[in-house]
Order: sequence, then C-alpha cells, then structure tokens
Amino acid sequence: MWDVFKDWIFDIIQFFYNICGDWGLAIIVVTVIFRILISPLMHKQTKSTHAMQKVQPLIQELQTKYGDDPQRLNEEIQKLYAEVKFNPIAGCIPMLLQMPIFIALFQVLSEMGSRTQGTTYEFYNLVPSLVTTPSQAFENGTFVPYVILMIIFAGATFLPMVLQQLNSNNSAQRKQMIIMAAVMSLFMLWISWNSPAGVLLFWGASSLLGIAQQQISLRMMKRKDAEQEEAIEIKPIEVDVTRKAKKPRPKKKR
Repeated sequence: MWDVFKDWIFDIIQFFYNICGDWGLAIIVVTVIFRILISPLMHKQTKSTHAMQKVQPLIQELQTKYGDDPQRLNEEIQKLYAEVKFNPIAGCIPMLLQMPIFIALFQVLSEMGSRTQGTTYEFYNLVPSLVTTPSQAFENGTFVPYVILMIIFAGATFLPMVLQQLNSNNSAQRKQMIIMAAVMSLFMLWISWNSPAGVLLFWGASSLLGIAQQQISLRMMKRKDAEQEEAIEIKPIEVDVTRKAKKPRPKKKR
C-alpha cells in the first residue's frame, strides 16, 4: 500500500515534468500544490501557536502563584484553557496528518535515480543532478549549487522558529528557542550533506512557502485581535430617543 502511494506521487511529479520539461520545476509545482492543499491545516496550527503565545503570560502567573502545589496548578491551567477555548493538542494534529505525505515525498525524491534509467534529473542549469548529494558533488567539483540548497534547507528550519519568538515577552524563553533553532539548523546541515538535491529542493521550497503561509495567518489573527480590542475600548453611547422628556408640571396658584 505504501509503495503504491509513493508510485502515485512519482506519477504526479512525472506528469508535471512532461508539461514543463524540467524535473526541478516539476518538484516545485508539486510542492506548491501540496502546500495549498494543507493550507487549512497550517492555518489551524498557526492559530494554535498564536493562542498559546497569548495565554503564556497567564500561565506564568499561575505558575508563580501555585508553583508549590502541582495539582492545583494543573487544575487552574485546565480551567484557563477552558475559558480561552484553547486545546494544546490542536497544534499537533495538523503536523501528524501531513507527516505521511512528507515522508512519502522524501522517499520518492531519494529513490528517483532508480525509478527511470538514463534520465538526467536536473533543475535547468542551476543544479546539474537532483539525485546527487552534496557530498558526492563535492567529490565531482560541482559543489556551489548544492551548498546553496543546503543553506536554504537549514535556514528554512531556523527562520520559522525565530519568527515565532519575535512577539514573545519572555526574553529567557526567546533566547532558549533561538539557541534551539541554531542547534536544529546545524543538525539539518548534517542531514543535508548526504541527502539528494531533489529532497533539499523540495524541503527548502516547502519550508519557504510554509513561512509565507504562517506570516499571512499571523497577520490575519493580529488584525482580528486589534479589531476586537477596539470594539471593547470604543463603545457607542446609547441614547433612548423614543422617550420624551417630561415637561415640568405648572405650580398651582394659592
């Protein structure tokens, strides 16, 4: 069943190759379509992350207040989640749903060299071979295009984690996340050294599109938050124009 799914993905890539005449462009087209299809899931995931950032200061207050009572702290946090209608698991579900597709695409692009014989998997004149790894390209003397793909591959991992922390008021947490992002980027560089260029192209294009989707979703949410705050701060004064002013009664003469 899994092999059938991978064959289906390869057939889609090959279909777009027959239209555009370039394997690299076909991979990018498939990546764009894939990102469009999962955009509702990405929006939901970004919404969950944004909601978590909003409740984080409240959680810190609860941790300060009930730090000595773990059971009470957990109860208060659950009450807070219920009040703001936040579900921590909601941000993980979209990631779990799209992981099988990511894994299948990764494996298909890794196996492209063995799927068709005598085919040159190139990305115009930019990348000579999409089935070649940077380590192999280094031995052949055509390393520069693969270095660029490696930098994009690692940078696309670092940038989203940094952008998520720009609006964070917790400096310690922000610093910790930036350090973690840097370590993850170094780890991705190590992985990319022996990954086919087609995988790096797919992951880099997918991550850059994901960053764009994330920023668009965040702007929409921030605009909605600003509109709600304005609606709370500026309330129109209600005047009942239907009631007639009472005329003072004339005083009786004695």
